[in-house]
Amino acid sequence: MAKENLQVLNALDVAKTQWYHFSAIVIAGMGFFTDAYDLFCISLVTKLLGRIYYTVPGHPKPGTLPPNVSAAVNGVAFCGTLAGQLFFGWLGDKLGRKRVYGMTLLLMVIASLASGLSCGSSPKGVMATLCFFRFWLGFGIGGDYPLSATIMSEYANKKTRGAFIAAVFAMQGFGILTGGIVTLIVSAAFKARFPAQPYSVDPAGSTIPEADYVWRIVLMFGAIPAVMTFYSRMKMPETARYTALVEKNAKQAASDMAQVLQVSLEEEPEKLEKITRNKDYGLFSRQFLKRHGLHLLGTTTTWFLLDIAFYSQNLFQKDIFSAINWLPKAATMNALEEVYKLSRAQTLIALCGTVPGYWFTVAFIDIIGRFTIQLMGFFFMTVFMLGLAIPYHHWTTPGNHIGFVVMYGFTFFFANFGPNATTFIVPAEIFPARLRSTCHGISAAAGKAGAIIGAFGFLYASQGKSPDKRDAGYPAGIGVKNSLFVLAVCNFIGFVFTFLVPEAKGKSLEEISGDNIEEEEEEEKGASYV
Repeated sequence: MAKENLQVLNALDVAKTQWYHFSAIVIAGMGFFTDAYDLFCISLVTKLLGRIYYTVPGHPKPGTLPPNVSAAVNGVAFCGTLAGQLFFGWLGDKLGRKRVYGMTLLLMVIASLASGLSCGSSPKGVMATLCFFRFWLGFGIGGDYPLSATIMSEYANKKTRGAFIAAVFAMQGFGILTGGIVTLIVSAAFKARFPAQPYSVDPAGSTIPEADYVWRIVLMFGAIPAVMTFYSRMKMPETARYTALVEKNAKQAASDMAQVLQVSLEEEPEKLEKITRNKDYGLFSRQFLKRHGLHLLGTTTTWFLLDIAFYSQNLFQKDIFSAINWLPKAATMNALEEVYKLSRAQTLIALCGTVPGYWFTVAFIDIIGRFTIQLMGFFFMTVFMLGLAIPYHHWTTPGNHIGFVVMYGFTFFFANFGPNATTFIVPAEIFPARLRSTCHGISAAAGKAGAIIGAFGFLYASQGKSPDKRDAGYPAGIGVKNSLFVLAVCNFIGFVFTFLVPEAKGKSLEEISGDNIEEEEEEEKGASYV
């Protein structure tokens, strides 16, 4: 039978929504705001980097980043993120959520500033230092994923836990939106102050020397929100679930949460000893495999497949918009005008599709559940991807670009009112407390492996077969149309693997993870969750 839970954990489960919930959402959410800003702002300035450092005098087209450089600049942060998710996820279970939380934020601040200060005597030197610092930026961002999700899940009540974790993740939408707005403002200000002719009129003068400041300012801005929340993170108490169930310190857990909830709580050391008895199995144990092996397979595969599509869409919006002729040809614009129009397009997509999708999840996740939202999201992402790919020629003809953008926006909407949110939420709920951060980190790292495939693979795959349909230096690819078909297939497979993931709506963390289930019932209870 189920073991009676600790009073402190029951108090958290049934607590009314109050100030500390909103405080935790803001503190954890600002980390995700920064994460999204830092990860996606690079896509807005890569074309500018190409013009500044790789323009060939006399060439009919402005310079672009060579394939290997572009792949590195776009993808190196994801490599760091994957490593950070695994490392800090594991460390969060070993040292505690709070102790590790500050490390990730400090690393993000330093690396954001250093990325903008990247220097060298040659283009190769600048790109090498930029990639170096963006790797460590990604490493810090990686730690934020498991820690923010775990902290919010362990602070929340069971009635609105999904909405609280989703609200933290929804700050990613505002980070993407802010990246577009900041780039829009900075490029507009420099464009107004330093007017220049289009590349086709004046190749040398179309990229002003001051343009080198634009990308640096955009990248360094990411340090500001991280600095603003550092003190608040350091003041947060350790979560009661970690203190009680992992450190087995009932007195400290009761004391910390009594201050947070402003109620009197019993310590209950005897009950804690009973609850945690025979619950020390590790990640590679037979018990974990029996209880949570399929769950971990479900969370890793769905996040992996989702991120192939999601990051391909986000990072290469600029290429897709150019391919359908929504943006003018590069040679008809100067460098800052191109940055301005790219950021305007991304801001529009974020405002109309990305941000609303996140908040639809916040509003409905505790009503219709994680499982339904994830299935629905994968289904409609598949539908809209096919809607873009099948009549692709139609969308590229003059007069039909708005229809393409609307359809494209819907894929973002259902990614965020769908698996992009739920793949973040569910791993923070279904695994036991002593392995929660680790398993979330593994799931998130699988997602970033998908993002790396999206960042590197889509860059090459989306290139056209004829030389005039691809960027300089790239081999022939399968084209944007066929790439969209591939992304549709990824979404459909994600739909299928969603059936491995259990529903956590309305359950306490101990109930869904099995932390309060008697040993003899584990086999029966575990089977019911699959």
